Amino acid sequence: MRMVLAFCLWLAVGSAQTGVLTPPAGGALLAPRQACAALRALTTYEFTVEWAGEIAADGQTPSHCRVRGQILPEIRFEVNLPAQWNHRFLMTGNGGYAGEPLDAPQRAGGRSASLRRGFAVAAHNTGHDAAWEPLGSFAVNRQKLLDYAFRSLHVTAETAKRIIAAYYGQKPARSYFNGCSTGGRQALMLAQRFPEDFDGIVAGAPVLHFSGTMMGYACMAQAFAEAPIPYAKLATLADRVYAQCDEKDGLKDGLIDDPRRCGFTPSRDLPRCAEGADSNACFTAGQIRTLEKIYGDVTSNGKRIFPGWPVGAEIAGPNGRSGWDRWIVNEDNAKTISVAFGESFFAYLAYPEKNPNYKLTGFDFGKDPARLEWIHNVLDATDADLSGFRGRGGKLLMHFGWADPALNAQMGVDYYERVLAKMGADTQSFFRFFLVPGMFHCGGGVGTGNFDLLPHVIEWVEQGKAPDSIRAARIVEGKSVRTRPLCPYPQRAKYKGSGSIDDAANFFCAAP
Repeated sequence: MRMVLAFCLWLAVGSAQTGVLTPPAGGALLAPRQACAALRALTTYEFTVEWAGEIAADGQTPSHCRVRGQILPEIRFEVNLPAQWNHRFLMTGNGGYAGEPLDAPQRAGGRSASLRRGFAVAAHNTGHDAAWEPLGSFAVNRQKLLDYAFRSLHVTAETAKRIIAAYYGQKPARSYFNGCSTGGRQALMLAQRFPEDFDGIVAGAPVLHFSGTMMGYACMAQAFAEAPIPYAKLATLADRVYAQCDEKDGLKDGLIDDPRRCGFTPSRDLPRCAEGADSNACFTAGQIRTLEKIYGDVTSNGKRIFPGWPVGAEIAGPNGRSGWDRWIVNEDNAKTISVAFGESFFAYLAYPEKNPNYKLTGFDFGKDPARLEWIHNVLDATDADLSGFRGRGGKLLMHFGWADPALNAQMGVDYYERVLAKMGADTQSFFRFFLVPGMFHCGGGVGTGNFDLLPHVIEWVEQGKAPDSIRAARIVEGKSVRTRPLCPYPQRAKYKGSGSIDDAANFFCAAP
């Protein structure tokens, strides 16, 4: 798998809904007002329409006009315009270090689903091509770094809206953004920097504290350098974690409802290997120290700078592989995704000087965090002041899997709580946050990781109905084997005391 897609799932988690959505306020679907090819004339100094053509229906995708172009300097974009438009604009986010081809399979699938629902839909590559500039290497160019951080989002949205208005003869009635991982960071960046661009935003598993995440990766890499954890021991680790944590919520269901309530401590709860011995059923003193560092807060000069990793992702997912597989531990001892992403960040994005040979083991936790102020201000989406977005009537839904092995869910909790502190009790009138027990990165895992927040944010924006719970499912081999309600933080799903624990009807949302 290409590393660039590691922070991914650019559209919604869950099954795509079919059928064209009714336009806002019950209006009629809108047909084009001019020929698709005529959109080539929109080319200006700022952007170029390189191609515009009709795409015939193929059974999966309805007929539509596809427009492709470039925004200066190198932001590649496309806008797809259905023959029957529901008056809404949807823009989707990117994965990892972006630079994805516009026809990447995940993009194509999401584009088709969106067109079937009647959206005019846009996507972009943030300003570079990952085939030529892999991972963070594009950031040797300062403008490409700024485009990746935030500029490409705003200028693509503006360009897409201009193309939509030219084609249909009117602007979108409502505009929505949906992204996960890097796309989740982009979602929050839009709410913070460009609050007028979108009416409704879905932010999935956002890498909102990008620089903090990379320091977390550095901490893990240094711990593993001292005493690595073999992949073969992850089953034992998962068994001990879930034995300690599963029933803390009062229900033994194979899920950790809230890892913060677990109290798992490697030095106390793991079997120790005898001195000089080792096996897959025990942990050496060095391996226990490594796990203590992973689960413990990242500190600099005695201060917490990033939260420790929540327990839960150690367990095997639907493919039989641990959630830590490839992200935190590689069975073949190859470089993990977290190390590859972290080293590329410090090599190209973090500092003015570039060092392609940077190693995470060289990060100095005493001195180096202070050097990240510039990139923090440019790249991180941590601003808790959402008054501009609230003032324009925007609605924001955020979700995170508690068992995410790629991004730390506590990062999302910390951000939401800071927004609550800044914005006050009114926060839930425009921003709601859903945590998903057992879900891996943007979906999957052992929890109910199949859901779609986009219809809910549309309903909130257009009908004023805020989601008090989200129905989610666990899908195995194409079949739903469990449903649960997802609850707005800090509420959590509680069992009513009778009925199947695999049926959402037997749970309700309540304060912890």
